[in-house]
Amino acid sequence: MSEETKLTLKEQVVEALKTVYDPEIPVDIYELGLIYEISVFPLNNVYILMTLTSPNCPAAETIPAEVEQNVKKIEEINEVNVEITFDPPYSQDMMSEAAKLELGFL
Repeated sequence: MSEETKLTLKEQVVEALKTVYDPEIPVDIYELGLIYEISVFPLNNVYILMTLTSPNCPAAETIPAEVEQNVKKIEEINEVNVEITFDPPYSQDMMSEAAKLELGFL
């Protein structure tokens, strides 16, 4: 797989992630900073390491499943593996400037 193909797929994954929202926050999970890592492997398999806003997040079951479903919609993607971690713990510092602006933190 060429680096260009990998980058294109990664961009498509990011766009898919930007369609997933935490039900309690009007900002997508990518801009919130919940995505720690996106890896595209040979055979177009994708690994996503992400966190949630808290370990007790009420959407803990639905968000990872929605991430997997939305990324799998990308035609070229084979398998999607979503892993949840709380290390490092989530903080508002991980939000993009756009998210901070949207939520009134700037």
